[in-house]
Amino acid sequence: MSGYDLAVIGLGYVGMPLAKEATGAGLRVVGLDVDPVKVDALTSGRSYIDDLTDADLDAMLAGGFTATLDQSILACSETIVICVPTPLDEDHRPDLSAVKGAVGAVGRYLQRGTLVVLESTTYPGTTDEVVRPILEEASGLTAGVDFHLAFSPERIDPGNAKYGLRNTPKVVGGYTPVCRDRAETFYARFIEQVVTVSGTREAEMAKLLENTYRHVNIALVNEMAIFCDELGVDLWESIEAAATKPFGFQKFLPGPGVGGHCIPVDPSYLSHAVRRLGYPFRFVELAQEINERMPAYVVARVQRLLNRARKPVNGSRVLLMGVTYKPDIADERETPAVPIARAFRDLGAELTFADPHVKSWAVDGVEVPREDDLQTAVEKADVTVLLQQHSAFDLDMVERQAALLLDTRGVLSEGERVERL
Repeated sequence: MSGYDLAVIGLGYVGMPLAKEATGAGLRVVGLDVDPVKVDALTSGRSYIDDLTDADLDAMLAGGFTATLDQSILACSETIVICVPTPLDEDHRPDLSAVKGAVGAVGRYLQRGTLVVLESTTYPGTTDEVVRPILEEASGLTAGVDFHLAFSPERIDPGNAKYGLRNTPKVVGGYTPVCRDRAETFYARFIEQVVTVSGTREAEMAKLLENTYRHVNIALVNEMAIFCDELGVDLWESIEAAATKPFGFQKFLPGPGVGGHCIPVDPSYLSHAVRRLGYPFRFVELAQEINERMPAYVVARVQRLLNRARKPVNGSRVLLMGVTYKPDIADERETPAVPIARAFRDLGAELTFADPHVKSWAVDGVEVPREDDLQTAVEKADVTVLLQQHSAFDLDMVERQAALLLDTRGVLSEGERVERL
């Protein structure tokens, strides 16, 4: 088959690193998206992904990478990898509309011998029960006979300088053993280690297990942070002490809430799958409840700080430092800064934010004023809330100059004016 070695559907934080590594390995790669703004940016050499610089994109374009809105390129692609979003709907149920749309497009152009891989996070059974029937009906071909079908969960960690796509083991499960082998051979062309499992459901579950594990353990330390404050226990010190144990313990830290796509969203896909069996997944639902109440707890702690200084929240100047969900990236998906800002605004606070990675920030459609001069902002704020410890922040200055300070990341020293979550 002439044309492309790989077509990547969905040119976001998962699809673009995949396209980058595949292009770097000499594969002929095309990227397909429904957003013309993204396609225009990529074609012009402008990256909108934290982990992909303009220089990286220039190298990709020089290596033959192209971005397009034209679905017909799928007909001349040996491998098609689907990397579209899988969010939750308004009722917190899995929203597979983007997956179904992408799969429908693939089905219309699917050729014999093509490998189709879903990387979008989803509940066990999606590849077999949702993706396969759409592909087979639209194409008239049979999975495992006429074309190959597999699932390989994305493991992208934005901002991680140590582990990227190439050196993070890639889990692969095929609809049939032959499908699995075909997918393993494909990924091995540009990923150092490929780990195969017996089927697509096992691969789908592996991703949900990874993130549910984190979700539950973060909820554990978040709940401990709440009662340790009341007990007068420095949980941060206790966590560091426990972490000296060389076995049987992994360090998780409390925070103002969970953000990004994975932790707030993925466990709900697993909970949905369990509820289809007729009973709740109590661990996940309890963890969700605890983690979702952390923004309100942060606001309550700030109220307490202001109250001790004989100040109401109403009319107080509140500075939020860092409104992304992770340090040193611009990604705001599911950031707990949003419900925190919403609560302060409802209480009448004069709200501002400082974040070197975010040029403008709106909550519920209303712009939050941005502070360019951090020192001036800290000095004029009645209370400063450190939500994300970007390396660009001068935390020593913040600690010295803040009238009142709540540190939700445990990176500052507690004192008369400074409290840790």
